[in-house]
Amino acid sequence: MNRFATATLSLALFLGAALSGCKSTGEGTGESPTAAGGVKARFTWEQSDPSSGNMKATVTMPDGTEQTYEGKFYQITKESHIDTIGPLWDPWYPGWYGWPYWGPGPSDSFIEHYTGHVVANLAGPNGQRMRCQFRLLRSSEGMKGGGQGQCQLPTGQTINADFPPS
Repeated sequence: MNRFATATLSLALFLGAALSGCKSTGEGTGESPTAAGGVKARFTWEQSDPSSGNMKATVTMPDGTEQTYEGKFYQITKESHIDTIGPLWDPWYPGWYGWPYWGPGPSDSFIEHYTGHVVANLAGPNGQRMRCQFRLLRSSEGMKGGGQGQCQLPTGQTINADFPPS
């Protein structure tokens, strides 16, 4: 191999390593807050952008059936803009209630309230949705810094979730 080819290969390997270093991944677990609920969840996430990434939740229902929910999550900061996080409301699931500032449309109050959180609207089976909000433990690190919060299923039932730092 000549010097040019060796230098090109070295540069390509270096850039590949640098780019892959920007991506972080992790896992989390969850369960309904009451033993009677019997719902459990496993989460996986991948964050390749400073303020968003992809999340997957496999939810095991009390009867043992599994449902998978997937979609994009957004880390809310003081610099977040409604137009950037707009997909959280598309589509809006009409059965959701009980979370402050999370209504059928975006608002600046939402950003103020959820700064330091990660939020998601995940797509599931038959057009159903699951929404999530997690308070980050170390917001400067994103999901990699860990977090805790809740997800709400289409039935209105909640799942307490925990993401250890990775």
